[in-house]
Amino acid sequence: MKKIFATLGAALFALLPLAACGGGNSDGLVTLRINEVTHSVFYAPMYLADALGYFEEEGIKIQLTNGGGADAVMTAVLSGGADIGFCGPEAAIYVKLGDAKDVPTVFGQLTQRDGSFLVSRKDEAATFKWEDLKGKEILAGRQGGVPCMTFEYILREHGFTDDDINFNFDVSFNNMTAAFLSGTAEYCTMFEPVASENEAAGNCHIVAAVGEAGGEVPYTCYIAKQSWLDKHEDVVNGFLRAMLRAIEFAETQEYSVIAEKLEKQFPSTSHDLLMTSIESYRKIDAWDDDMAMSEAAFERLQNIIESAGELTARVKFADIVDNGYAKKALASLSSPE
Repeated sequence: MKKIFATLGAALFALLPLAACGGGNSDGLVTLRINEVTHSVFYAPMYLADALGYFEEEGIKIQLTNGGGADAVMTAVLSGGADIGFCGPEAAIYVKLGDAKDVPTVFGQLTQRDGSFLVSRKDEAATFKWEDLKGKEILAGRQGGVPCMTFEYILREHGFTDDDINFNFDVSFNNMTAAFLSGTAEYCTMFEPVASENEAAGNCHIVAAVGEAGGEVPYTCYIAKQSWLDKHEDVVNGFLRAMLRAIEFAETQEYSVIAEKLEKQFPSTSHDLLMTSIESYRKIDAWDDDMAMSEAAFERLQNIIESAGELTARVKFADIVDNGYAKKALASLSSPE
């Protein structure tokens, strides 16, 4: 955790000159600056809400930036460089434990499972067992991040000890795929569409869905400073309404229809691979259709962080999570004014 706070502090000063918040535009829309942890089909509903005009119908325009890790996303939120952070809730837990005065609040949950897929250099999908990873070098994310900690939790559930686990933490999250393709490590986790693209290119073989093995966990959420939320309740409500509609679209429409709407976000990915990616996420029940985090899932997340040795104390659910925003948005969709 000390490393995490050091990273947050260093990046915070670098971001201080950025504008304090999004504002209105000549088109009458309010710009929401969202810093996302990475760009993936895993987050399809957010891109669909934009492509389908749901945000615009709520008077909103989103401006996306890629943080490349939860620590950088949280830094952007704390500094005012982003209105909303989109990352794992562990980032808010760490800030709470650091006694911050304006603790970021989780106001909506999009994904409820790990969205990465384990890839191997060998074609072993038919025979793969988690026990095969003992002692093998693995690129699984940043130390202290939910992707890596969830992966470690799975390994420990399969009887792994510290001596069995060999994670490579020397490669940043955004550079893992490039490092793997250049010869680093024997296994790597990739999100879609990257995993399917590289498998189709013959660069690797998908052997397991981490989310399927890891079970339900509050994986990626929308987070903002409470002071910002207090001033923008109507905008937040509109944002969540648009997201809830987009989640329903992602969960019910034909793969080909969804893929067509995502093509602008992933111009280098073929239509067929986009369909494959969407199907992969639907199969593991990736999205939280009411966007409210359960307390049981939150406690399981803390179990995972604690098991990884990254938690100095437990945080109360109500201290960083407020489901009231998501519940209000869902109720307003059910009974529109």
